[in-house]
Amino acid sequence: MSRPILHDYARSSAAYRVRIALNLKGVDYERRAVNLLESAQRSDDYRAINPQGLLPTLEIDGHRLTQSLAIMVYLDQTIPEPLLMPRDPFDGAHVRAMAMAVACDIHPLNNLRVLKYLKSELGHSQDEVDRWYAHWITEGLSALETMAAPQAGQFLFGDAPTIADICLVPQLFNARRFNVPLDDYPTLLRADYHATKLEAFAAAHPDRQEVPA
Repeated sequence: MSRPILHDYARSSAAYRVRIALNLKGVDYERRAVNLLESAQRSDDYRAINPQGLLPTLEIDGHRLTQSLAIMVYLDQTIPEPLLMPRDPFDGAHVRAMAMAVACDIHPLNNLRVLKYLKSELGHSQDEVDRWYAHWITEGLSALETMAAPQAGQFLFGDAPTIADICLVPQLFNARRFNVPLDDYPTLLRADYHATKLEAFAAAHPDRQEVPA
């Protein structure tokens, strides 16, 4: 079996998630950097791999997989341990809902391409863009804190990491980059603390990538 290839950008939240998931599952993979700042994801060569021109793309088992949540579900279905989603239907739905609160509600509004469009195409100032970012991430994290608290342990759900934590950690990394206050989210901060102590999460950090781009 050939070594999986991850088309990646160090600071891409979605790619960061997949790096964590691959590490948790013990998958040895090759990283190929796609520089978002240079719009390399829009090149014809990359669009031939991923028609959306988005990151990440994982080439694995003869397939090209896109969308971080879909990739993580695939990994959980094909590599049983450790589980990234509870097998109980209700618990599984709860964990997926928390993951989607980040990946589908917070992240798309604050994606680099959205922030660049606000500034370059619509003429908003950097201060206005920063306020946009802070508004949507604060609204999203406030809801996630409430969702997670009743069933949280060391992590967002119990005492083992799930796809919800995998989505949370990159989002908090970005929140700190934009100086968004996080003190109102003790449940999220506890999960982030325990997650980042695990080597699978630490090794996926943007600063730990051999090619930073």
